[in-house]
Amino acid sequence: MEDKLLRYTLRVDRVLFKKFRYIAEAEGRSANREIEQYLKKRVALYEEKNGEIPLD
Repeated sequence: MEDKLLRYTLRVDRVLFKKFRYIAEAEGRSANREIEQYLKKRVALYEEKNGEIPLD
């Protein structure tokens, strides 16, 4: 059975990520959960404008 969660390595500027973690903690989330929230919002905005993204 395929695992639902995907592991992905993200390379990002160290100072930018420290600031991002600060925001995540202020929102009561881990950095991973904060990234997931941003991804969900971005996909929703894209699909709202362009229609649902087809997946194979």
